[in-house]
Order: sequence, then C-alpha cells, then structure tokens
Amino acid sequence: MTNLDPPGVIDRVRALQKDATDASCVGRYREGVRLLRRGMGMLDSIHPVPDEHRTDWLVTRIRLASTLAAMSTEITGDVPAGLAGLDDVRLLVSTVSEPVLRAELDGSLNHNYAVKLMTVGRYEESIGYFDESITHHEYRLEHGPNPEVRMGAFVQTLSTRGWSHTKLGNVALARADLTRSIELAEKYELGAVAADVRRTLGGLAHRTGDVPEALRLYEESERTYRALDREIPPLLRLEQAEALLAAGLAEEAAGHLDEVLELMRNEQVITRELAFAELHRASAALLNDELELARQMASSARRGMQRAGCRTCTANATVVGLHADTREALRAGHIPAALPTRAINTAAKMPIPQLTDQAATARMLAVRLDIRRGNLKRAVETLQKVPRPGQLTPIDYRMLRRLCRAELAVAQENRAKALTEIRSGLTELDAVRDRMGGLDLVSGTALHGQELADLAVKLVLERNDARRLFVWLERTRAQTYRYEPLSAGTDPELAARVAEVRGLGQAIQEAQHDGHPIAGLRAKYNERLREAQRLGWHTGRWGRPRPVAGLGEVVAQLGERALVSFAASGDELVAVVVAGGECRLVRLGSAEAAAESARVLNVDLDALAPDNLPERLAEVVMVSARKQADKLDAQLIQPLADILGDRQLVIVPTGPLYAVPWGVLPGLRGRPTVVAPSATAWLAAELTKSPRARKIVLVRGPGLAGARGELEKLTTHYRTATTMTGAKATVKSVLRAMDGAKLAHFAAHGAHEPENALFSRLELADGALFGHEMAGLRQPPRQVVFAACELALNRIRPGDEALGFASALLASGSRTVIAPLSRVGDLASAAAMDDYYRALAVRDSPALALADAIAVDPFRRPFVCLGSG
Repeated sequence: MTNLDPPGVIDRVRALQKDATDASCVGRYREGVRLLRRGMGMLDSIHPVPDEHRTDWLVTRIRLASTLAAMSTEITGDVPAGLAGLDDVRLLVSTVSEPVLRAELDGSLNHNYAVKLMTVGRYEESIGYFDESITHHEYRLEHGPNPEVRMGAFVQTLSTRGWSHTKLGNVALARADLTRSIELAEKYELGAVAADVRRTLGGLAHRTGDVPEALRLYEESERTYRALDREIPPLLRLEQAEALLAAGLAEEAAGHLDEVLELMRNEQVITRELAFAELHRASAALLNDELELARQMASSARRGMQRAGCRTCTANATVVGLHADTREALRAGHIPAALPTRAINTAAKMPIPQLTDQAATARMLAVRLDIRRGNLKRAVETLQKVPRPGQLTPIDYRMLRRLCRAELAVAQENRAKALTEIRSGLTELDAVRDRMGGLDLVSGTALHGQELADLAVKLVLERNDARRLFVWLERTRAQTYRYEPLSAGTDPELAARVAEVRGLGQAIQEAQHDGHPIAGLRAKYNERLREAQRLGWHTGRWGRPRPVAGLGEVVAQLGERALVSFAASGDELVAVVVAGGECRLVRLGSAEAAAESARVLNVDLDALAPDNLPERLAEVVMVSARKQADKLDAQLIQPLADILGDRQLVIVPTGPLYAVPWGVLPGLRGRPTVVAPSATAWLAAELTKSPRARKIVLVRGPGLAGARGELEKLTTHYRTATTMTGAKATVKSVLRAMDGAKLAHFAAHGAHEPENALFSRLELADGALFGHEMAGLRQPPRQVVFAACELALNRIRPGDEALGFASALLASGSRTVIAPLSRVGDLASAAAMDDYYRALAVRDSPALALADAIAVDPFRRPFVCLGSG
C-alpha cells in the first residue's frame, strides 16, 4: 500500500512519540508503548517510501524504535532485550549518510544505551557509552545548524553521566559534569533542565554527607519549577524526604511524605513514584519506632516496585520490612530461629554488585539476631561477609556495622573492644554532624547513634563506674551545644518567609475575631511554615566544635556547687553526682515512674495557672500537684541528699525530666538550681565571654492584663532601660534592640511548638517572633527572661538532644535564659518577676535570685534557670 501523504503520516507519528514520552514521564509506560507501536505501524504503511521522504522516514523510525526499546524495558524489566533492540537500531543509524545527522542520532542512541546499563548497575560500562554520546553531541553542536536546539539533549547526557559517576563514587568527576550542565542550562535559558540538574547535584551532596547543601539545592530546584509554573516532580519531594531521613529528622520526613502520598493517591497515581514514597515512609516509620506502619508501607512499596521491575527498590523495601521484624523480635526478647535464617537467605538472593549494600544490611540484621540467640559462630561468619564502608556509604550503614561489632564483642565478653567500637562509631557520627547546617539538623543526627550510645551507658552501668559513666554521658549528649556560635544574621530568604508566616498568623486572628472562616488561611499558614522550616535546615551554620567537657574541668568550675546528671538505661533511672571533687553513681528506680510523675505534675501546674481559678478547684489541683512533687522529690532528690548537702545545683535532665520545674520539689525549694542539656553546654555558658554590655530591653506584648504594672516596676530597677510596648513592640524593632543587650525581658504570650520547636513563638504587636529569628541574632543578649509563656519546654530528640526556643538561644551564645516550664498566670508572672529583679539587684546571680522568687509561691511560679546561673 502506498501512502499518498508521507509527510503527514510522519508528522502524526512524531506527535504520537511526543505523547508516548509524556506518558512515560508520569509512569504510564504501557500507554507509551502502545502509542509507539501504533506509530511504527503507521510508518510501515508507507510503502514504498518515496526517495524525497526517505531520510525523514528513516530518522523518525530510528527515534521511534530507540524510544520503544528503552520504554519496553520499563515494563518487562528485561534489560538485555532492551539493549538488543538498541543494537538493532544502531544498524539503522549506520545507514544514515549525512554525518551531522548521524552524529545526532548516535548521540541519542548511546545515551539510551548507557541509561539501560545504569539500571542494572553496569555503571563503568555506561560511562563509556556516555563518553561516546557526548562526543557525538559535541560534533553535532560544532558542525550542525542551530546548536541551541540540541543543547538540551547534550546537557541531559552530561548530567546523566554525572549521576553515573556519582554511583561509582567518582565525586570530583560527577561534580564537574553536573556543574557544567547547570552553567550551560542557565546560559541557554533551559530553566527546567537547570532545575533537573540542580536536583541531581543535590543527590550528590546528599551522598557525600552534606545534607544542608543537598536541602539547599533541592529548595532552589523547587523554586525554579514554581517560577516556571511547572509541576514539582514527585522525585524531588522524595529526595527531600530522603535527605531529612539521613539527618535523623524522621518525624519531619514522615509529615512531608504523608502530604506527598495523599496528593499521589488523590490524583490516582499508581506508579513507581508512589512506591518510592511508600518506601521512604516505611523508613521514616522505622526510625520513629512505628513498626507495624513500617511493615505495611514496606510491603506495599515492595509490591509496587515488583510491578515496576525495579530490583533495587524491591530489595530496599524488603530490607525495611526485615528491619521492623528484627527490632520487634529484639525488643520482645524472643528470636524465632527462622528469622536470622530468613535474613541470611534474603541476602544470598541479592545479586552483587547491584545490591551490595542491601545484602550487607540484611546480613547485619542476621548478625544481631544470631548474637541474641547465642549462635556466635554463625554471627562471626556472617559479619565477615559485610563489606567495610566506602566514601559514600550512608551513616546508618556505618552505625549498624559498628553496633554489630560492639554487640558481638559484648557477647564474647570483651567489653573494652565493644566500647572501642562504640567510640569509633560516635566519632564517625561527629564527622557527619560537623557538616550539618541548622540546629535542627545537628540535633536530629543523634538518632543514628542512639543504639550505640544506649549500649555504652548499659555497659558502663554494669560496672558501677561513675566517672566513666559521666564521660560517656557527655560523649553522647553534648553534641548540639558543643559548636561555637557564628556571628551571622538570619538568611534574608528565611526572614522573608517567616515574615509571611507572621502576617498569616495575624490574618487568622483577625478572621477568628470577626467570625470568618479560617480553614483556607490555616492551610496557607501551615504551608508557609513548612517552607520556612525547610529553609532553616540549611541556612544556619555553626563554628568549630568545642571539645567535650572533661570531669576535671567541670569539678574545677563547679567549686562549691554540685552537678547532677540523670540518665536512663531501659527502665532504670540513675544519677551521676559530681560534688566536692568526687563523682558518685546513685540508682533511682523506675524511669517510667519518674516520667509519669513529671507528666502529671506539668498538667497540674497548667491547670493552676489561671489568675481567677475557683478556690475549690484550685485546692483539688494543688493536692494532686503536691503529691506528684513529693513523689518526684522522694525518687530523685532525697536519695542524693547526703551527697548534695546544701550546695547550689546544676541539673542535666534526661528525657521527660526536662519538663520538671525543679524549684517545686520540696527538697530543692529555695535552692539555686541551673538546668543545662549537658555539662559541656553548662561549662560553655559559664565561660562565655560576651562583650561588655549595659543595654537593658523590656518588652510587653499584647493581651497581658498584669504586664503594664510589671514593666512599670521593672523600670524602677532599670531606669535607663529601652522599653518597648504597644505598637512599638514589633518584631523587627525588638530584634534590633535586643541584639547585643545585657538583658532582654519579655512579658508576652507565647507557645511552645512541640512538632517544630524552633518555631515556638512570642506574640508581639505585629505577630509572632519565632525561635529561629532569636537564634539568628549577631550577638544574643547575655540574659533573656520570658515572663509569661512556656518557652523553657524543649522537644527531646534521641540521645537527650534538647531543642526549643530557649535552647536555641543558649546554642547561639546567650549565657542564661529564665523561662517557665508550664503556663503562668499574668498576675503570678508579674509578681514573680518583681521579686526576681529585686533579688537580682542584691544577689547579682540569676540562679540565686530566681530561687528566692520561686520559693514565695513555687506551684504558680514554675520557672527554671537555663544555661548558667
């Protein structure tokens, strides 16, 4: 049959190829293959092909066949068949006589061939084909017309070669390819291509351990897509979540992924991207100890990946499910014989080198299980098959290997070797943390070393060695606060985003006051808050790490004071007490019991806070609060009484004990007490040498009934103070005034944000002042006092890493923060602050002054002195 309109048919076939490519971009590979085969049939209908259309027909057939061979593999997973199809296409390309055109076709063909080799882990071979492809592209660009038309294809090949170099660990070569790709894309105004490559460069940063840089590049990529009004690729969302998981921010990653999954399901996206999202959600659930959810998500992801033919991702999902089963068995203390065998068999079925890391992880899980079962011979043999980590090996792999080696050493009764492995592992973790950016990232990374740290504490406790326990507790919990603060203001982009959040917060309040709906405003507020949070992950930077405090340094600085460092191992609570030059270990019973008493006490103190609480109700709540305070005192303080005497205290809490307002406990009433996240943090605050400053800043926010009189009284203590009230107390003016101040006092409502502690807030005249902004001051105030909000609360991350509004100030260089741990009534706060500043004028010590002020009415004044006293 002779087609009467070959040009028309060829144009329709090219349109079909474009539709097929668009379908494949969203995972609809079967639809794409169907369209390509239809196009092939239309080309076959042109018979014979007129000479004047022969070249167009041949070129179209080559491109169609090349795309069909590549796309079919996405459905069948049969990469050898796909490569064979491309070899057939190569024969067609050899028949093209025009050299520039042949170079163009060869460039595309070799690119596709290299990509197929990458899918089966043959990266070394793929580099050779990428090299050939680039040579052909460069010939086409130099000798052909309109080089800018083919620049997109050239940049794509260059950047994909960069990714192949990344997979091989050729960091310098990868970065060179990707950087050049971005430069060319921006030069030729290929915005979407630049966004794609920047995303790939983010992947390289992630692999080399520079998570802040990865998040920054992902954020830039996202902004470019938005500016171009392009849809955000699902893989970008997933890569952002993967970076958060690498930083240990499992809860943040989980929230991010829940949004992505909801969007995908609403749009009925049944693709490999959906399975990717489920896989990452399973990993987040595993880190958050949600084992059943981890299993469910991993199982669903495995089925999706099997349908997509992705062996690597299927293996990853299998390993996550195995992780969940292992953790549950270890926790229960009963290890079925079949479980370690299943892990070993799973590893044996994973081909090398494509799935080396996955097989090694499965074997390490088997090692832990066999150790617990007492099968040490097989554990040793299995561990010998686990490769040493390389340059780009993820931190969780490194920590799991160290944990296996440490647990095996314990089983072999070689505790010294076990502690050496733990120390080496935590040193590796330090190297990762030193590259982190924002305070959130530094704090979150502790998650990866949690089991190693827990094992160290358990081993040292078994030997009743107080001095060694002090050293190990500092080694594991001093990380966030050991970095010297840098004098650097808040990133302008982050500041702009936070300002937008503030404005939306005001709009919500106004809408509520007027009785208008707020659902839309609330959704936008949450979206902008998340964007600001993401910026905060990579805009903050810290200086060089300080050394962890030694016991001798702490003893020397304490003088006549005592330090109590609480710790928990399993359900056992202990205290390491440093007093009088000695270090002692005291066992304090159930950690869970103390945590429950602390929780109930905090609830009771919140209930007591209102100024006009009915007397009968106040009596009932007070009885409960006294009972919990007495229980905590009997468990935590009375066993230490003989050691402590009447010394002033420095307390390093653990977990739920961060919520204890220590001045409420009978044994500490009237006793000067400072709370610090670690002895290292306390020592740093004690030794902080801030510039001599005289400026006093007094701030009153809106809506505080007793604050007017409070500030008037304070001005009698500080006659030259800068007082900011009413419309003058804006965020910008307050931040400017408090930079470099000796003291900043806030009488303002605020709220602790448990899900994102650095976005805890103070309410000022023009909206919320967030913790991120306080931490961005060039010279934070030497002392900060929060009079009417619960901003001493922290989010406690694994490893006792405390993170919150007050702790951000301490990490940034403030010496002392005074704040309540529970809600405080306006009148009670005003009275407490009047007493505090009168005492401070005499005592000249925040801890002494606060102890005097709290003792007047401790249950309605749940303030603590944080940092240094």
